[in-house]
Amino acid sequence: MTTDAAGLGKARASAFILPALALIAVFLIFPALWTIYLGLTDYRLTGLAAAEPQLVGVDNYTGALADTRFHTSLWLTVLFVGGSAILGQAVLGFTIAWILRSRRGPVRRLVEGVVLLSWILPSSVVAFLWIALLDRSGGTLNALLNTPGFAWLLDYPMLSIIVFNTWRGTAFSMMLYSAALENVPPSHLETARLAGASVPQQLRDVVFPLLRRHILTNLLLISLWTFNDFTPFLLTAGGPEGRSEILPVYVYNVALRGGSLGVGAAISFLILLINLILALAYLRLLRGRRRSQEAAAAQGPPA
Repeated sequence: MTTDAAGLGKARASAFILPALALIAVFLIFPALWTIYLGLTDYRLTGLAAAEPQLVGVDNYTGALADTRFHTSLWLTVLFVGGSAILGQAVLGFTIAWILRSRRGPVRRLVEGVVLLSWILPSSVVAFLWIALLDRSGGTLNALLNTPGFAWLLDYPMLSIIVFNTWRGTAFSMMLYSAALENVPPSHLETARLAGASVPQQLRDVVFPLLRRHILTNLLLISLWTFNDFTPFLLTAGGPEGRSEILPVYVYNVALRGGSLGVGAAISFLILLINLILALAYLRLLRGRRRSQEAAAAQGPPA
């Protein structure tokens, strides 16, 4: 019997991974294949199309790609990801981690605790708190700014959900960057400081090159999470008049509110393809950086 490094044998080793493969098949592969199939049909929640769905080919896909509502939702999702994930969570998370890197004591623990609290609270609770904050009648923000009756969620829906998601998700970036900054040799920063480098120069020439892989990994994860985030629905439900209808909310409105499960499945598959493109782009950047480092190491130090 052929054995592996642990001496189990291929048959017994395969038995250990079968439960995991079964879970992946049931909860990932089958739903993905079923979604692709639904996207090729006119399946609906009610009516004859619910009992006897008919194949329509790629009509759902071509219809979605030609729909201006889909284009608007895609653009709003790009704004949402760029504003709340890349410019919001990543920048704010790094800023907090950089400020707290050399601090110890109760101040650091207090700031980290407040940031983490916003992350671990259930989404429904966080959404309720923000609705109470931004409510036009009796909202906390209007009371603080003395602007009674100002409708933040109606007048600035995208800005509201961007700030909301930034506040809610910054903790992950802060923790990742805090751990990464622990690996930056203090001697490097001290040498740069003695050489007259300013803080921006230290970040550009010392910190960011050492943290490049961490930065790209963080951007990949938070971009994918934000792109597929449904929580803003709890604040604005995609309104008013679709002005905050990002793609996950758009799918919900089409598939469940509108009853067009086939169209919703087709849009979901398009979202999957967009996520795949984002992931491949980030991975390409990571691999490109790794190859350049390996090539530099192979050349050796300059003579």
